Amino acid sequence: MASDLHERICNVVARIPAGRVATYGQVAELAGLGGQARLVGYALYASDRPLPWHRVINARGEISPRGDSYSEMIQYQLLANEGVEFDKWGRISLKRFRWNGEMSPPASPSSSS
Repeated sequence: MASDLHERICNVVARIPAGRVATYGQVAELAGLGGQARLVGYALYASDRPLPWHRVINARGEISPRGDSYSEMIQYQLLANEGVEFDKWGRISLKRFRWNGEMSPPASPSSSS
């Protein structure tokens, strides 16, 4: 992957605040790579930068399977520790927790907790 593309993706991911998530497609769009969601996954896998990789999820609001359940459990725990909530099917409400692309405050916890 060209280093410029990798750097653009990493710069977007680095801006996702705690308590928020972004989809792979959203990160690609913000990096100027619309329609290239898979590049985001490749860049995160290849990156040696300390990035909040756990805040990037799929378009269904789910943690993407990697064939390694340990990584998925770590991602789940990191997000939960930041106040991101999952429904009974393991999905995150993108309406509540999706990052708007700006430096925004974390989503407030639901009152039903």
